[in-house]
Amino acid sequence: MTLSTQFLTMLSMIGMGSLFGAMFDTYQRFLNRPKQKAWIVFINDLLFWVIQALIIFYTLFLVNNGELRFYIFIALLCGFAAYQGLFKGIYLRFLEALIRSIIGLYRFLKKTFLFLIYKPIVGLIQLIIMIILTLGRGLFTLVKFVLKVLLWVLKIFFVPLQKILLLFWKLLPKVIKKSVEKLYNKTAGNLMKIRNYIYKWIDKWKKRNE
Repeated sequence: MTLSTQFLTMLSMIGMGSLFGAMFDTYQRFLNRPKQKAWIVFINDLLFWVIQALIIFYTLFLVNNGELRFYIFIALLCGFAAYQGLFKGIYLRFLEALIRSIIGLYRFLKKTFLFLIYKPIVGLIQLIIMIILTLGRGLFTLVKFVLKVLLWVLKIFFVPLQKILLLFWKLLPKVIKKSVEKLYNKTAGNLMKIRNYIYKWIDKWKKRNE
C-alpha cells in the first residue's frame, strides 16, 4: 500500500467516522426509543449497525481494496470524536431545521391540496347531487300536479258523459236494448269459455311436468 493510498484511506475513515456520528444522531432522532417495544429497538439497532459496517467496508474497498489496518480504527474514532466535539451541535440544529422545513412543506402541500383540489371537487359533487335531488323533487311534484289536473278533468267530463250515455240508453227502443244485452252476454260467455279453456290447459301442463 503506497503512502498516497494510506493517506487517502486515513482521510476516508476520518470522514466515515464523522458520517457515522451524524447517522447515529439521525437514527436516534427518528427511532424515538422510549416509545418503541424492546424487540423493535433490537431489530432496528441490529440493522443500523450492519448497514453502517457495510457502508464503511464498501468505502474501504473503494479506497484500498478492503485492506484492514490498525490505524483505520484509530481514524474512525478520530472522525467520530471530531464530529462529537466540533460538528454535532451544528448538525443537530441543521437536522431539526430540515425536519421542520419538511413538515411545514408537507402541511402546506396538504392544505393546498385540500383547498384547491379536494374541497372544490367535493363541493361540486355535493352541488350536482343537490341539483339532481331538487330537479327530481320538482319533477315528482309536477307529475303529481298534472295527474291531479287530469283526474279533475276526467271527472268533469266523465260525469256528464255517463249521464248522457244513461239517458241515451233509456231512450233506445227495447228491441235494440235486448240485442245489445244479448251481444254483451254472448261476448261475456265466450270470454269466460276462453278463460276456462286456458286454465284447464295450464292445469294439464302443470300435471305433466310434476
